[in-house]
Amino acid sequence: MTVKVRIPTQLRSLTSGLGQIDAEGETVGQVLNDVNRLFPGFNERVFDEEGKLRRFVNVFLADEDVRFLDGLETPVKSDQVISVVPAVAGG
Repeated sequence: MTVKVRIPTQLRSLTSGLGQIDAEGETVGQVLNDVNRLFPGFNERVFDEEGKLRRFVNVFLADEDVRFLDGLETPVKSDQVISVVPAVAGG
């Protein structure tokens, strides 16, 4: 199914400047892997060496942090929106 993926400004150099991409998959992880298929190198910035989300990358499905759902195995529905959001440090 097709899901919209919002790409933050910091990662748009990997997506030819696109801020939103239509990607395919049944789970959040599959959708993000499809983004990587379309734009190789994307996963290197989003996932660590173990295939988990990097600590400084947050992923939301319909405004819910996937870490509090089923993580990368969270099922998606057609026309939902996944947002990739880099963590902001401050102090």
